[in-house]
Amino acid sequence: MQTKPRISPSYPIPEDHFDRLPDSLLLIIFNKLEDVKSLGRCFAVSKRFNSLIPEVHNVLVKFDCVISGTDDDDPNSSILPRPRNLFSHFFKLMLGAFLKPFHSLRTNNNKPLFPQLAHHSPAQVLRNFHHVHHLRIVLPTGDLGTDDGVLLKWKAEFGSTLHSCVILGGTKMEKKPVSDHEPLDDNGSFPESFYTNGGLKLRVVWTISSLIAASARHYFLQQIIREHPTLKSLVLTDADGQGTLSMGIEQLREFREKPLAASAGSSRTQVPALNMKLRYAPYLELPDGMGMQGATLVAIKPSGELGSGGNSKREAEAFVCGAFDGPFKAAVKALVKRRTYLLEMNSF
Repeated sequence: MQTKPRISPSYPIPEDHFDRLPDSLLLIIFNKLEDVKSLGRCFAVSKRFNSLIPEVHNVLVKFDCVISGTDDDDPNSSILPRPRNLFSHFFKLMLGAFLKPFHSLRTNNNKPLFPQLAHHSPAQVLRNFHHVHHLRIVLPTGDLGTDDGVLLKWKAEFGSTLHSCVILGGTKMEKKPVSDHEPLDDNGSFPESFYTNGGLKLRVVWTISSLIAASARHYFLQQIIREHPTLKSLVLTDADGQGTLSMGIEQLREFREKPLAASAGSSRTQVPALNMKLRYAPYLELPDGMGMQGATLVAIKPSGELGSGGNSKREAEAFVCGAFDGPFKAAVKALVKRRTYLLEMNSF
């Protein structure tokens, strides 16, 4: 039987230049890419990429949508506390808004980001990565709703429990400073109106709400930290820049070695007894033509640690001054010069 002649193409097949790159260089590129959605697309390009993506050290998990309304099939609904009063009902709504984004991570064609994933929590997505060193998770919005013009930002460091937290708040942010704002007292004392118009009560609500949001995020990270012993740093923040939780290598080690104390009846870490330094200015002029009314800074440490000497005190001051960027950094620098009021809060 006569064989058919083999037809060869008249043009050379182009060389795949990625094949010339060593694996180590490709991993550098993938580590710069970071974003888990982009890495997921690379994961499907070739067998070589498929084998390299799980070795990436730097990973960013970014959520861009929130499911609204109540979902009776939500598997996390059973772990939320039943409302016994107005505050517990508020906490349930807040925690529900926090947990729901983790059920909506899908690609544009409504398929799982990675193969073999039926659900889309961060822990399940991250199981495809075996050597994560630096992890950043970004929620689509902050946990705490505020009125227009109100500023509320927080940053917290955790180990097995809260290490430190700083909260910056303002009742109104303005593009241009106003001429009729309340002048600053030379001695930095709180004006009488701070106590009579509910100003102190509002700051207490800001503080408790921020601590609950931070401890809920911390509690949620248990499975991720347990399944990724290679982690050296972890940041959980939101696209609004409202709140940031961070953990370094020492805090992560402590988290693994010490038992986590959960708050009774709610899905968050128990907040220890706290000492707080509160500073207040009726008005602050900030760079770039910005102004802040009712400016408040709260520096928080577990009882027995605030105000201690040596490196601990310097580290606490550095954490407070470096917590925020831009005009908010300037606000902190101005507020730390104000008179300090010490407050205490029991564990909750």
